[in-house]
Amino acid sequence: MSTTAAADWTNLPKEHTLSKFAGELEDIIKDADYNEMYGVHLDPPSEGKSAPHTTLLILQKFLRANLNDLPQAKTQLVEALKWRKTYNPLAAKDEVFDASKFGRLGYVTTIKGAKETKNEEDVAVFNIYGAAAKDPKKTFGDTDMFVRWRVGLMELTLAQLHLNDANKAIPDYGQGPDPYQAIQVHDYLSVSFFRQPAEVKASSSKIIDMFQRYYPETVSYKYFVNVPLVMQWMMGAMKALVSKDSIQKMTWLTYGNLLCAYVGDDVPKLYGGNSASLTEKALTPNYGESRRTTAEEAVEETKVEQS
Repeated sequence: MSTTAAADWTNLPKEHTLSKFAGELEDIIKDADYNEMYGVHLDPPSEGKSAPHTTLLILQKFLRANLNDLPQAKTQLVEALKWRKTYNPLAAKDEVFDASKFGRLGYVTTIKGAKETKNEEDVAVFNIYGAAAKDPKKTFGDTDMFVRWRVGLMELTLAQLHLNDANKAIPDYGQGPDPYQAIQVHDYLSVSFFRQPAEVKASSSKIIDMFQRYYPETVSYKYFVNVPLVMQWMMGAMKALVSKDSIQKMTWLTYGNLLCAYVGDDVPKLYGGNSASLTEKALTPNYGESRRTTAEEAVEETKVEQS
């Protein structure tokens, strides 16, 4: 993997954009009245001492998300910090959610052998939308609660990146991959693309907008699996709406068992691999003592309903 050594950030030239960003961090923190991002405590440089490596890592993510445009990166960071102060997403990671609504929707795990990231091991989050296909209004009817659950899943995912222990530098925009990102898998088995309730559309729109604003540079690749062939035209339509960088990170697959060709064999059999089921190996948001149903059971249920 092509990444800059961590020591290189210790001696960043003053004229480097990342150095300038760090130099403005004290004012940014005062403006937002908050200094935590993705679980990392942001500290500005002090007299004769540069900003901590983990702080620079967060700043670099915001720079890359804004194509190295410092004013735009600064604006986005301020807005994200203000949102985190108000919304408290870290707390969502540990909140207890209703398993009957969300218990089979999200799993966070690690996988080895992903071909596109070139990392030895990647954090991966699986979104099993088919688990809500039977009664989507039950899951998505309370938009605010679904969004809260989804934020909790995202914070759980970020925690597995262990950003506070990061020891690699992230290259400047266009100079190489960011090793501190997660893979997302969106499984649409048995989901109807033509009969989406208004609640589903509202929740999806809110999540997309929120994550674009407040979670930049957290996802390396997105895989949409079990997408009907008839819907593949959406991929072409999306190309006109998103950036080239974003579209290159998206892959749509008609069959779930083809996923292993992209992320390796360290995934469950449902996805063509030979790993244990998600319930056996993955983490989930907190559902208290409620029973957790496996992703495989959810898939089998939807298959029966279709038959």
